[in-house]
Amino acid sequence: MSVLREFHLDALAPSHILHPSCLRSLARRLLRLPVFRALQPIVRRVLAVAEPAGRVCLRTPTTVHEVHEGPPITVLSANLWHDWPKHRRLVERLESFAELIVSERADIVLLQEVSRTPSLHVDAWLARQLGMASIYSRANGHEAAIGFEEGLAIFSRFPLADLHLRQLGTRSNPFVRRLALGAEIETPVGNLHPFSVHLGLRHKHNSHQLTDLRAWVTDITGARPALIGGDFNAHEHSPQIMRTQQTWLDTFRHLHPEKDGTTHELRWPWGSLRRRRLDYIFLHPGDQLWNVLETRHVDAPGGPHSDHRAVLTRLAPRPLFSWD
Repeated sequence: MSVLREFHLDALAPSHILHPSCLRSLARRLLRLPVFRALQPIVRRVLAVAEPAGRVCLRTPTTVHEVHEGPPITVLSANLWHDWPKHRRLVERLESFAELIVSERADIVLLQEVSRTPSLHVDAWLARQLGMASIYSRANGHEAAIGFEEGLAIFSRFPLADLHLRQLGTRSNPFVRRLALGAEIETPVGNLHPFSVHLGLRHKHNSHQLTDLRAWVTDITGARPALIGGDFNAHEHSPQIMRTQQTWLDTFRHLHPEKDGTTHELRWPWGSLRRRRLDYIFLHPGDQLWNVLETRHVDAPGGPHSDHRAVLTRLAPRPLFSWD
């Protein structure tokens, strides 16, 4: 069992030129005209899909589960691949992914493409299976209007507080949103700020979104540590990822400078078409020193949970003093 609370956060940056409220105001004016009245049901659905992100659902478990008392902190980031509209093997893939979380004893889970349909809210399903605190925000679609939406989520074995949401970039397409969802987590080794991120496909937009993300995370965290994980939709040799690696620690490359880092493949029936690294966990250490103990790309034990591999990182704060 869990307690569900909902909050509304303003996710839009001041630089968004066309606020979605302008679109809604224009549509309401048009609908007052007799010629458009027959279109009202369709327009209402369109307006619902264009509704900006901002509603955040926080689930807090009523039963306290066993939590380890010290380091390392294990972080898992995964794109769950909603596969709309087919949703192929979704429940089977979720069961396999939940098994991965349990087997790896993940403390913080950063998720993208978390889907909701009238028959299944993935965030609620995972919360019941795992007994973890969680937050969820819709990014695209609208379950009540069209029967489907997808968004970001963060799960934690530790208490969640100080929620944050950001629509990234300066473009104002009201139907496609790229978000970052963040919180503050009270861990046995101090407070951390985790962020789940899903960036856009087009290179120019992706670059602007990542620049916005770095500035936004810095504004929130300052000198405090943060973990930024997700589907960045940019290969590690792209200029925006290389700039990010100069600002934040790329936990995978920190331990594996030469290892194949592929997390996503496009495939034809006769073989692989394109292999790229799109999924990352970055560490913004703040004023605290950290040891990255382990990092790897993983699949769920019961079979692939997604078309992306998950990223797993274990880390611990470095002692200020050592007697060695």
